[in-house]
Amino acid sequence: MTATRDRDSRILHHVRGLRDEFVDYVSALCRIESPTDRPETQARVHAVLGPSFQDLGYDVRIVPGRTSGDHFLAVPRRRPRQGRQLLVGHSDTVWPVDTLEHMPVRLEGGRLHGPGTLDMKGGVALMVFALRTLRQLELEPPLAPVVFINADEEVGSPDSKRHMRRLARRVDRALVLEPALGPRGLIKTARKGVGQFHVRIRGRASHAGLDPESGASAIQELSNVIQALHGLTDPQRGTTVNVGVVRGGTRANVVAADATAIVDLRVTTAEEGRRLEESIGSLRPRTPGVSLEITGGMRAAPLERTPRNRRLWSQAREAGVSLGLTLDETLAGGGSDGNTTSLYTATLDGLGCVGDGAHADHEHIEVDPSLERCALLARLLLTPLDAGP
Repeated sequence: MTATRDRDSRILHHVRGLRDEFVDYVSALCRIESPTDRPETQARVHAVLGPSFQDLGYDVRIVPGRTSGDHFLAVPRRRPRQGRQLLVGHSDTVWPVDTLEHMPVRLEGGRLHGPGTLDMKGGVALMVFALRTLRQLELEPPLAPVVFINADEEVGSPDSKRHMRRLARRVDRALVLEPALGPRGLIKTARKGVGQFHVRIRGRASHAGLDPESGASAIQELSNVIQALHGLTDPQRGTTVNVGVVRGGTRANVVAADATAIVDLRVTTAEEGRRLEESIGSLRPRTPGVSLEITGGMRAAPLERTPRNRRLWSQAREAGVSLGLTLDETLAGGGSDGNTTSLYTATLDGLGCVGDGAHADHEHIEVDPSLERCALLARLLLTPLDAGP
């Protein structure tokens, strides 16, 4: 135990000594604007990451995106016989090109501000610096770390998800470098699953003043559907149903012949997702003369607190204690690539930087607490595999 604490103390001390390098590295990544909808911008991020991982003994592969920017895969050059662990991140951001003109990268009072600092260029940098720390201290992880950084996470990873599934099936655990939650840096041990549904109602048009009885209002029926959908929300189960977009009708004096809605669903368990899919799919129109079509379903399964995920969380908490850190956990309402990896392997999410303002103008990371998370990541990479069922 003393030897472990001494080693972990060395890790933390070493990481803190990399503070200036870390700030410079994150700043450089954030000054490369890489919005999801500009696929060509991802290559400039890869140009920074590639040499970093090659210097760490990795073969770097650029995985072509079909409908997105290219993705980044780094695999240890030396192929060990032991198992593997997956580090997961993304290089795309929500910020459009030219955001830096009004939101520059800057260091103020221990905080590094700028677009993508928290979500999640800082998390990508943690991978580099945790692996660099292990190499410089000559510490060998029991499981070979494999790195996958995709280019479309901010839109649900539609292109990269197939690669994520393939990798997750081949590793013993996945560590997701999405930002920690809130100023306390809560680790995300659970995430809600996400569903999306499209509602289309077709009615019959007529003049609203001269012949309203001949019409069948799609908007009237949409109001019924909206009430039914929102009625499915169950706070005790953690289930939310939100009709976020509605459209319908042509003019105020015309009974609407068409109306549509887009619906967001969040659930905490796969079982609840199946139940809600069935409930939403079974809705029937109440307004005479209209038809109702509902398409869609669950887009991302929830990251649940499964036994293997709980064991990984326990290991992280023990690692935190050894480093002098107190870690707490939380359920996050949004999804991530951790939702996908958790279907196939033990997963822990929210291991990235501590800060605030993801997707907001005040986005920033807290540098020193984030360096502590770098030490935590290095320590987790050294943790033996828990071979429980």
